[in-house]
This record gives sequence, C-alpha cells and structure tokens, in this order.
Amino acid sequence: MSADKPAILGGTPILSKKVPVTRPTVAPRGPEFYQAMDRVLTSGFLTKGAELEGFEHEVAAFIGVRNAVAVSSGTMGLTLTLRCLGLLGHAVMPSFTFMATGHAARWNGLEPRFADIDPHTFAMAPRATDSLTTSETALVLAVHPFGAPCEVDELQTLCTSRGIPLILDAAAALGGCYPDGSRIGTKGLAEIFSLSPTKPLTCGEGGFIVTNNDDLAKELRIAREYGNPGNQNSVVIGLNGRMPELSAALGRHNLPRLPEWLARRAEVAARYQDNLKDTEGITFQRMPRTAKSTYKDLCVIIDRELFGLSRDMLADALRQEGISTRRYFDPPLHRQAAYRQWAVAPGALPHTESVADGILSLPLLSDMSADLVDQICSVILRIREHSVEISCRSARGGAGG
Repeated sequence: MSADKPAILGGTPILSKKVPVTRPTVAPRGPEFYQAMDRVLTSGFLTKGAELEGFEHEVAAFIGVRNAVAVSSGTMGLTLTLRCLGLLGHAVMPSFTFMATGHAARWNGLEPRFADIDPHTFAMAPRATDSLTTSETALVLAVHPFGAPCEVDELQTLCTSRGIPLILDAAAALGGCYPDGSRIGTKGLAEIFSLSPTKPLTCGEGGFIVTNNDDLAKELRIAREYGNPGNQNSVVIGLNGRMPELSAALGRHNLPRLPEWLARRAEVAARYQDNLKDTEGITFQRMPRTAKSTYKDLCVIIDRELFGLSRDMLADALRQEGISTRRYFDPPLHRQAAYRQWAVAPGALPHTESVADGILSLPLLSDMSADLVDQICSVILRIREHSVEISCRSARGGAGG
C-alpha cells in the first residue's frame, strides 16, 4: 500500500470514515422539543392543528410574504399550485431540474417545453425562455438551482409582457436571497419550497407554497383538503396534501436555526472554492455577488480535458476513498424515459447537455468542519495528480472495482 497514491491505485485513503454527500440537519432536542411533540400527541389533532398554523405564520414572517400554505411535499405544492391556476397549454421550464418540476406540469396536463440554461449559473436562461414562449404558452416554471436564485427579474418582465404567470420552483432555496436583498419566496405569482430530508430546513417530509395573492392562497388551502371547503361539496379536484402536525412541530423547532446553518454552509462552500479555485478542470456555480444561495448542494463541473479525468472517473475514485458524491441532474428531463415524447432535437440544449455531463455534487453538511473540507479537497488534488494512471486503468477496464 502506498500513502502517496489514491485508493483507486492501491494507496491508503486519506479519510478513515465515510463521508456522506448530505445528511438531515436537525436542531438539538431539548425539553421544549419533546413537550411540543407530546402536546401534539395528546391534543387529538394529528393534522390541521396549532403546530401547522404556527408554522405557516412563522414561515410567512421569515420570508416576508402574506401567505405560506403548508403541504405534504414540495412536489405536492407544485402540483396543487398548477391545479388551482387551471392552465392549459405549454409550460416553459428548464430540462436541468429535478424530475418533480416536470411531473407537476404533466399531472396537470401541461406540455413541457424545455429551455436551455446559462452554463455558469445553471439556471434557465431568459433569452432561451423568450424564444420558446408562444400563444400556446400557459406559464413559465423557473427553478432556483441548488438554492441559488435564477434571473427572476428578467423572467418576470418577459412573463408580464406576455400576460402569463411566473411560478418558481424554489425547492432547495428556503432562506436564500435575491440580489436586491429580498428573500427567495417574494417573487412571481408563487414560489414553492421543499422541506424533505436533504434540504437545509427539513421537517421530515413537507413543503410550502408562498404567495402574496390572497385568492390563490385561499384556493390552495381548500385544494390540499381534497378540494373540500368544509361542506363535503368539493369545488376543485384537490388532493390530500396536508402536512402532519408532528412534521410542523419539527419544522418550527428547526426554523430559528436556519440562518445559522445557511451561514455555515456558505462558509463551507467558500472553503471548497478557496482550496480548488486554481485547479484546472474544476469550475463552480456562478451567482450575482449580492445574492445568497442556500448551498443545498455544492456542485462543480469537471472538464475531462483539463482535469485529466471524466466526472464519472472522479466520482468512482472518490467513492473508493469513502467520499460520496451525486450527479445532479443527470440525465436532464429531456433525456429521461418518461419524457421521450417531449424530446428535443439533438444540440437544441447545448448548455444543459454540457453541464449535466460534467456536474458533480460534493459533500456539504451544515455542521461540516473546515478540516474535513480540506481533507476532501486534498483527496481530489491527489486523484488529479494521478489522473494519467487512473485513466489508463479505466481504459483497461479496472475502474469501478
């Protein structure tokens, strides 16, 4: 065994313990937390109780909007929002997004039209969006990739000029800020958040629709109750989209710590960038200097020619060092089996294809130490130093062992 070689070549791993790419962040549990859980269990209300009402008020105040409607998941939030709008036609969206974005549109009978992304920000490019909007366009469904804000002002100007709504999939972005300092959640007709276990704020499973449109919020509260306004005479084809009281209690427990966690995540991301900024073949997501990302994920683009290894070769080498990674969002929607019907012409989404083929999500935890970041970066640099040997090994069929 050699200490100067990476594990994939028989060397000794730098890290002695496996590192996950992410893990749930939960505030310390003290007496107040257990008392809240006990209140729920003894109240007789496991849904539609005081915890849900309190959580909705607290999230609305945190973001700075009039309405925050809690639901069972971010996907449910997207689905119910589009259902309440009652739109028909095309939904312009990025292909570079999680599948739930497209699924929500399809569950509502909307036809996806995929716009290319900016290769630096990974967000849907306004110019590409403009070229896809026609008389059949029902809405623009934009995404804040990995918790970083998209170019919402340009998209809003476009949507306003065409008389179509702008809905924002903000699944990973609760707590982030736009360049003007306002919280993500304050733009468009509605923004939808996820509180699943991988998000910086989690309640186990859950989500929020936030909007300043009071009529939409009222209809959403009915839609999450099967469309039943209370008299058993449904007024919309709704679903069971309720957030349980125990989830709401966990979310309320975690929310006060979110700013602290996001600050730490930003520090971790900055340390990664400081360590790797001069490494040829590795580039980071770009965003406006005055914006704030939640860094739900820390993603890099691997250029095979400059780095010496493909994204997949690097991921495999890191796996053998005990470092977990993910390939977001590969394949993008237009290459997924469920979306073959809406495939685009070869070369129509060049930036989406390029980013999806090269992207790799590195470990980022809300309680991650600087030493751990430095160690992971050391592993990456050591792998790069031996890129020729690793590449030759891969060519001989040895990679992936």
